Amino acid sequence: MENQVWTEVCATVKAEDVDRAGDIAQMTVPYGIYIEDYSHLEEEAWEIAHIDFIDEELLKKDRSVGKIHIYISPEENPAEAVAFLSERYSAEHIEHTIDTASCMTEDWINNWKKYFKPIPVGKKLLIRPTWEETENPEGRKILHLEPGLAFGTGTHETTRLCMELLEEYVKPGSSLLDVGCGSGILSVAGLLLGADSAVGVDIDELAVKTALQNAELNGVKDRFTGICGNLTDKISGTFDVVVANIVADIVISLTADVKRFMKPDGVYLMSGIIDTREQDVLQALEGRFQVIARREEKGWVALAAKALV
Repeated sequence: MENQVWTEVCATVKAEDVDRAGDIAQMTVPYGIYIEDYSHLEEEAWEIAHIDFIDEELLKKDRSVGKIHIYISPEENPAEAVAFLSERYSAEHIEHTIDTASCMTEDWINNWKKYFKPIPVGKKLLIRPTWEETENPEGRKILHLEPGLAFGTGTHETTRLCMELLEEYVKPGSSLLDVGCGSGILSVAGLLLGADSAVGVDIDELAVKTALQNAELNGVKDRFTGICGNLTDKISGTFDVVVANIVADIVISLTADVKRFMKPDGVYLMSGIIDTREQDVLQALEGRFQVIARREEKGWVALAAKALV
């Protein structure tokens, strides 16, 4: 990617609105987004990293607001994106201010990395960005990650919930289908947890390229297949585990047809479901699947289901 001049858009909102504001921003661009939210700093430092020492500069941050940073390429009409963002925030009654600045491609690709630290997930995994060193006293399986421009770092609740379900349902020798694979984090996690093979599919060519790179980085490339396609359009065969960490509407769409890609005792894992849409997803599952597990964190829901015979 050549070093172009991009536009950095920074939306400042009240802390209680930061999750909704981030979801809307994700609709504006499918890449290059990070969120500054210090409202639960101490709690999350202990919960995620198990530390109670916090850098003094972080402690000085304003806890009453959150900042959503997105980056718009020159071809994508930054002014239009800003107008869309402001219009959607106003429609959702989210008080906001929006500032813009210019930055080079290499700057924004590296900018958000300072917010991405090693994260233990579930009982067995430790996500480690490639630029960070970390201790591993519990002997967890380390998932080395270079997200690039693709969604999926493990920091978001939807990804972590999904990985916890994978830990529960992936068995040695399992086959895995990862629909909307993004950075490939769930496919790689499944393989590290004992799956024999994984197929990751994403509509974004860059995401598939990143997923293949992450599979290679973790020594599982020989067991991972990356496919560029829309949902299951280019998929064949059946799988022990099908995972979809996308958004509620696409999970609902996928649910109508996903059973034919599942082995008789296969498990369907769904995440990316905001709690206000859970009933819609459950309605789509009705008559087709039985929910066997549910996890929730900060307004996000993940479900595991088995097909009804």
